[in-house]
Amino acid sequence: MLSIRQNLFKKVNSLQQIRNLNLLEFQSKDLLQKYNVAIQQFQILDSSNNDKTVLEKFDCPEYVVKAQILAGGRGKGVFDNGFKGGVHITTSKEEVLNLSKKMIGNRLITKQTPKSGITVKKVMVARSVNIVRETYLCILLDREHNGPVLIASPAGGVDIETVAEETPEKIKTVPLNIDQPIPEQTLMEVAKFLDFKGAAIKTCAAEIQKLYTLFKAVDAVQIEINPFAETDKGEVISVDAKLNFDDNAEFRQKEIFSMDISEEESDHREVEATKYNLNYVGMDGNIGCLVNGAGLAMATMDIIKLNGGDPANFLDVGGGVKEEQVLKAFQILTSDPKVKSILVNVFGGIVNCATIANGVVTASKVLNLNVPLVVRLEGTNVTEARKILKDSGLAIQTASDLDDAAQKAVNALQ
Repeated sequence: MLSIRQNLFKKVNSLQQIRNLNLLEFQSKDLLQKYNVAIQQFQILDSSNNDKTVLEKFDCPEYVVKAQILAGGRGKGVFDNGFKGGVHITTSKEEVLNLSKKMIGNRLITKQTPKSGITVKKVMVARSVNIVRETYLCILLDREHNGPVLIASPAGGVDIETVAEETPEKIKTVPLNIDQPIPEQTLMEVAKFLDFKGAAIKTCAAEIQKLYTLFKAVDAVQIEINPFAETDKGEVISVDAKLNFDDNAEFRQKEIFSMDISEEESDHREVEATKYNLNYVGMDGNIGCLVNGAGLAMATMDIIKLNGGDPANFLDVGGGVKEEQVLKAFQILTSDPKVKSILVNVFGGIVNCATIANGVVTASKVLNLNVPLVVRLEGTNVTEARKILKDSGLAIQTASDLDDAAQKAVNALQ
């Protein structure tokens, strides 16, 4: 049960932020490059007739060949054709082409992908660099500081949460002024904290300023560089970048948002839910859950587990839900063949319970629902809501409390 809560917390927290734009690694690097941030030179192969021509013009002593999908762990991944590894290093252009052909069009399976993997459509070929030192740099919007902050650590290339927990003295947090460039003194202090020496101090400071310029220009809510590295040639480069953007700025960042490939790689139910302002996360159980509010959802998952069941999903309809959204929620729930019963658990504060009840009745009729349905409602207009359910003539089980609801949902499977 703890692992479910931990995994859900990560996903739900992301869902609540509603910052869902996802860019592939090469897209992020391209964005950095447009703002003159130092990165590894790279080219993109897509198994077209142009691949050989692209490589002929791209001379490097050594190449890094990386499959492009929205998932970590690519280096240790396995393709559905048996080929191992989504990241390879070679000095041969011919081998680059051979490697790309083994990747493109095949599904790469890693610890972070669905079991069936994700189809690789493009491969990034980058100039290999000799990194002598790895640091960490992040700029993000922070509620506590009511604005952007810079987070830096000389301990890069590793999980920053672990660094913060085990060696907090290696983390430096600097509040930034959204209306001004970062002061030169602050840049130098950060560069020295990151343990850059000599000429590399000014180089590092310049790169940080460029990243902050990018951060503001593209309406980012986070730019994470890990590692922010120093090479054997004295370069300071952003080797791997993760960018997140404010969805509210889509109207003025249309070019960036048009690059979003999350719909291609995400669970189609998550994508469909987003279109209707619903939050959905698929899981492996067989009890579909429709709730309002992340906290109540987590509690519902726990109670189902305590009663011997397994949740099939997290589906939060939010506070301003309307009847048509309830119908869409049921369509999403029932599109999962694993769902064998459905539990609706709603506490009406902002939500009108009668709206939920009418939506449940409509959905049951429209979809000709043929799985057991348990509904627990409390709060605003609950008396009328219970009457709507009772007068519907449908086989809807009502519950007196959450524990009763969970028991009935689990028992309905037997």
